Amino acid sequence: MKKRNLMPTRKIKGFDVRPGFYDLNGATALDNAVNFTIHSSNATACSVALFRRTETKPYAVIPIPESFRIGDTWSIIIFGLDIYEFEYCYRLDGPYEPHKGLIFDKSRNVLDIYAKAVTGQSVWGVKPKGDGSYHARVHADLFDWGDFKQPNVKFQDLVIYEMHVRGFTNDSSSGVQYPGTFAGIIEKIPYLKKLGVNVIELMPIFEFDELDGAREYDGKQLLNYWGYSPTCFFAPNTSYASAVEYNREGDELKQLIKTLHENNIGVFLDVVFNHTSEGDEHGTAFTFKGLDNSVYYMLTPDGKYFNFSGCGNTFNCNHPVVRDFILDCLRYWVVEYRVDGFRFDLAAILGRNEDGSPMKDPPLLESLAYDPILSKVKLIAEAWDAGGLYQVGSFPAYGRWAEWNGRYRDDLRRFLKGDSGLAQAAVNRITGSLDIYDTNERGVNVSVNFLTCHDGFTLYDLYAYNEKHNEANGWNNTDGADDNYSWNCGEEGETENCDIENLRIRMVKNAFCTLMMSRGAVMFLAGDEMCNTQYGNNNPYCQDNIISWLDWTRINKYNEMAFLVKDLIAIRKKHRCIRKDTQPISLGYPNITFHHGRPWNDQLSEHDHVIGIMYSGKNKQGADDAVYFALNTYWESVDITLPELTGFSWKVAVYTGIRYNKNADFADAVGLRYNRLTLAPRTAIILVLQQ
Repeated sequence: MKKRNLMPTRKIKGFDVRPGFYDLNGATALDNAVNFTIHSSNATACSVALFRRTETKPYAVIPIPESFRIGDTWSIIIFGLDIYEFEYCYRLDGPYEPHKGLIFDKSRNVLDIYAKAVTGQSVWGVKPKGDGSYHARVHADLFDWGDFKQPNVKFQDLVIYEMHVRGFTNDSSSGVQYPGTFAGIIEKIPYLKKLGVNVIELMPIFEFDELDGAREYDGKQLLNYWGYSPTCFFAPNTSYASAVEYNREGDELKQLIKTLHENNIGVFLDVVFNHTSEGDEHGTAFTFKGLDNSVYYMLTPDGKYFNFSGCGNTFNCNHPVVRDFILDCLRYWVVEYRVDGFRFDLAAILGRNEDGSPMKDPPLLESLAYDPILSKVKLIAEAWDAGGLYQVGSFPAYGRWAEWNGRYRDDLRRFLKGDSGLAQAAVNRITGSLDIYDTNERGVNVSVNFLTCHDGFTLYDLYAYNEKHNEANGWNNTDGADDNYSWNCGEEGETENCDIENLRIRMVKNAFCTLMMSRGAVMFLAGDEMCNTQYGNNNPYCQDNIISWLDWTRINKYNEMAFLVKDLIAIRKKHRCIRKDTQPISLGYPNITFHHGRPWNDQLSEHDHVIGIMYSGKNKQGADDAVYFALNTYWESVDITLPELTGFSWKVAVYTGIRYNKNADFADAVGLRYNRLTLAPRTAIILVLQQ
């Protein structure tokens, strides 16, 4: 292999320089030098601006010679730079014709879209000094992964725990040393392991500005708390680290991922490629707009911005340049951070053409599905967008893409609260949504089942509020979804009525039982296992306070729920017939059979509120196994007859009609006699096979 010659070829502005390595995107540290590479199809000139740390005026602006440009790529090596002493950005010149989407300004500081470390809000909520422009640092990757082992949990075995990095531990009740940080999550790994989840899904951790759009309402500061407005796609959010990591941003995140992997817990990232924080034509221009606005954004014929994201702009995902950028980004997070999967926010946008129309075979989705670096990571689509494109069941999958099953959430929320006409839909959702997903074409690894996520009510609030209560957001309660399919059990909000509170807890228990008895991956919102509340706010995107933070004192108040969720996850793991078909079949029965109220009854009417599902199969030891799940969402008791299994009997593992503990006499509570029992109003039961 020919050795690359790193001898300088000329001086510019007092610096020794030479043409760079055009295949190295962004800024890369070399021996006593840094390689800068940038692409723009419409710019006519490009310079590198160098800044002393924390300073706003550059100490050098180095134009990249036209002879250092090949095609649309400028690349330069600048010698004598210490990566710990400077920050950088680009300045690009070119035409200014807004009606064509061309808005170049050679005086504008443009953040490197490939920056691995970014200056910004290193301390959460504290505005840095300076002109507000972003600078990048050259990343120093010194992290030692050791003997790396990736969990690689099979899809049907996934128990996903969705969390916000800051909200998970920021309240003092969490008891951690480093609240609201990656390190704070590390301190809670023993809790996660005991709970039994095997993946955590982190809400956006790409660099974002929590002060973007900050405002004061009713005496409280409202921030960009959720972070669904990325500033830089390659850099982790600086304020999520417990200490400033100059030029080594991400080490604490890497330590978190490594420690989670050592405890057999994977990490998914919630990624936002549908829009950026630059907004529409009235927004800021500091990165993609300044680099190549008409390439990176979907524009109308008059140069305005399509807004399928609801956030002002739409990323032009299927432009070849943008497609390569997204692929580079995801590869980076897998290679450098060992990420196990991605959940794509408003993923329907990833399948739109440059004119906004839906594509039959989107090249981006195909590229991600077949990329060799990404071949073992999970790809999960939120299969809709703010422009009305809803693709649950029809998202272009290429045998690789899974989906957040929005129909699971909606159908089961309605059935669980007692709505009529949903029994068959509920059975379909619980058993894998085979009426939605063509298993012959898409495979069985498709449905991510969930009842709650960051967007909407918590599970406790689902049964404590009939209506959203988003007044604290400052929009007169007009924001957030109106179709929550919730029920307050008789009184809106917090209550001192013990009967109502007990009913709410029973409803939450029913929901968890249903989720854990469902085919497909399962996901729930952090804190649901301790009945965390957002006080009826179903859109707390701006609430950096106890509305959004986990209140860990509730794990004591609702310890029954925490014990139940832990045991439900354990039951799901122990009985693999719940999660998948096993061969050979067990007891001579199909893997899934239906016994709605009585054995072998698979007929349901519009008026039915009772379902019964039996999973049969072999356990890991090859022995016969079966699990029976029944749910009564009716407001009266019902008598149930169980299917008889020759040589075996049924043992009640979980019953939601009485307080949960392992020593409870569930069989007596339901009057189990000779395969007959009685389910109290609004209760669920799980029985397992025993000899």
